[in-house]
Amino acid sequence: MTTPPVCNYEGSRYQSEFWEQGGREYEDRCEAIALKRLLPRQGHLLLELGAGAGRNTPRCQGYERIVLLDYSFSQLQQAVENLGSLNRLTYVAADIYRLPFVDGLFDAATMIRTLHHMADAPLALGQIRRVLQPGATFILEFANKRNLKAIMRYLLQHQDWNPFSIEPVEFEELNFDFHPRAVFNWLKSLGFRIDRVNTVSHFRIDLLKRKVRADLLAAVDGLLQPTGRWFQWSPSVFLRARLPGQAAAGFIPLDVHEFFACPICAHHPLELESKQIVCPTCRKKYPVRDGIHDFRTAA
Repeated sequence: MTTPPVCNYEGSRYQSEFWEQGGREYEDRCEAIALKRLLPRQGHLLLELGAGAGRNTPRCQGYERIVLLDYSFSQLQQAVENLGSLNRLTYVAADIYRLPFVDGLFDAATMIRTLHHMADAPLALGQIRRVLQPGATFILEFANKRNLKAIMRYLLQHQDWNPFSIEPVEFEELNFDFHPRAVFNWLKSLGFRIDRVNTVSHFRIDLLKRKVRADLLAAVDGLLQPTGRWFQWSPSVFLRARLPGQAAAGFIPLDVHEFFACPICAHHPLELESKQIVCPTCRKKYPVRDGIHDFRTAA
């Protein structure tokens, strides 16, 4: 299966350079508020898509087990350093377009600051839909094309692309902004029901962030976030979507190696050998290194 190109953060110090040293305490606090409001307080098995170095993982403490997935192996190595090799945490290097999991596995998933790297967002969302069980919750963040700054720039003729048109805009290579209506339509076509929409980072203005304490600015942002139910003008939008149905009663997480299906041929179960997982059908081999299951390439 041919898949779209992937934005790879391999070798990047994204957590330290972008978040910790990049003056983004305000955005981090705003996203923490949104995630706390939208994510169920507890659950069994959570899939964190685009987990990176694990910035948001500690905010999901109510889940018995968490699978951190990222395409970048080095980002996951940083996550292991930050979070440790706990039994409740599983680290997976994989392509979101080819998720290496059995169908209907997870009762929740988050995808924050990741959709904007998807050249084929509907394909990625379809894969996420496949691995969620009935009644599952999906928390999605996306970069909003129709934000106030983009609208003003367009009206003043400082940018060429139209923030009101529904198609995505690629403003840099593999960096996309999306119209809210497009994202809502994609989710609904996959059977999701959107029950909450929060607008986030209303005050993402450098001068304002320098003049006002991050905690105060984020607190005001938190008051405005629920207005996303009616209109979306902020640069970031969080939503909570649910699948119809109800998970089987008494769901118990499987042994970690029972989570996986071959991303090449979809066979399940896979065989665990020394430092690798093997597909008995297509004989592809996936290494396990530094506690990270690597499904990006196969021997």
